[in-house]
Amino acid sequence: MNLDTFMHAANSTGDIVYLMALLLFIALTIALERAWYLKRALVAGNRIMAKLDPVTRLEEQQLLDLGENCKNLPPAQVLAATLKHDLDHEFERLSDRIEEAILREAPRIDRYLWALDTIVTLAPLLGLLGTILGMFSTFHVLSDAAGAPSQVTGGVAEALLATASGLFVAIIGLVLFNGLNNRVRVIMHQLETLKVMIINRMYPHYRIPLQAGPRGRERPAVPRMLRAGEI
Repeated sequence: MNLDTFMHAANSTGDIVYLMALLLFIALTIALERAWYLKRALVAGNRIMAKLDPVTRLEEQQLLDLGENCKNLPPAQVLAATLKHDLDHEFERLSDRIEEAILREAPRIDRYLWALDTIVTLAPLLGLLGTILGMFSTFHVLSDAAGAPSQVTGGVAEALLATASGLFVAIIGLVLFNGLNNRVRVIMHQLETLKVMIINRMYPHYRIPLQAGPRGRERPAVPRMLRAGEI
């Protein structure tokens, strides 16, 4: 099919084929932007978890160093939420603060995927609409006594171009959407894992040490928040 034939077929479908090209461009743009962002977030999360593995007690400076190279990414927001936690508060509040940070990051992680999902659903419907519009022109040829059968079959083929275009865009979009959606799921699981790792490594700040008591016996020391004079 040469360019002139394609242009004629596209015009016979009510310019639906041109709309398909626009939808394909939008889908590819979203996929490239999201793939780049999600890859950076996943790599940053893996790097942070690898550095946290040998750590048993997490300190403030370590949190600052871990978040230095992943600013504006979801793992950095989890580290920032940990830094905002006051050790004089209850230990359970740390989990709530980190969970809040993860929930705030969720819309940023799957941003624009709704548009990709819409394109996957919309493209075949628009293709069907273009085919119907193209068939109107084909049936108009039948009303002409001088219309040749080859014109009818050619018109049907041109009308089906819209359906083929819609299916092509939908197939490409579906593959991209499923791949990105799976990457989002992996990152959300990664953030939950990072949350548990941080909580486990912050627990030593709350563990009650043993100190010498009367008659040489060891007894639990006063918890940090009690020593701060909160009661």
